[in-house]
Amino acid sequence: MVCGGFACSKNCLCALNLLYTLVSLLLIGIAAWGIGFGLISSLRVVGVVIAVGIFLFLIALVGLIGAVKHHQFSVSCACLALNQEQQGQLLEVGWNNTASARNDIQRNLNCCGFRSVNPNDTCLASCVKSDHSCSPCAPIIGEYAGEVLRFVGGIGLFFSFTEILGVWLTYRYRNQKDPRANPSAFL
Repeated sequence: MVCGGFACSKNCLCALNLLYTLVSLLLIGIAAWGIGFGLISSLRVVGVVIAVGIFLFLIALVGLIGAVKHHQFSVSCACLALNQEQQGQLLEVGWNNTASARNDIQRNLNCCGFRSVNPNDTCLASCVKSDHSCSPCAPIIGEYAGEVLRFVGGIGLFFSFTEILGVWLTYRYRNQKDPRANPSAFL
């Protein structure tokens, strides 16, 4: 069986990030062991190795969370790709499945019903108690949902592209040496 599905890719990313986590812990452990037994006399070298280990650990942890919780770029694109009809369908499913959220929305947004106002349904909005006519909640929620989805999608794309830029910069400058450094230190 060839690995090509979403579950396989997700599991491979999780395994890779776990491997990075183990490497980072190994770096931190070896640096601490070397200084503890007096094998390394330079605190600067140990500090740099421990700092690299901690940085790699944090990056691997974030990568593991991203792999488990799905990919940020995909979620961002999905948020931006939803049209008005799809947003309405998504909101209607949420409306029909959660009574407590429905009551909170009706009370806070002062509306009744999803697409139409049914006088037989219970509504906690203040417009029912007064003589004012209540408007349906779908247009009000749709306006808020559209703004939120565009905001979340834009923020997600921004961070996704900064991650891609970071990977590119790492690849681009990975083998450069500091020209001010001692050339014999790299041998």
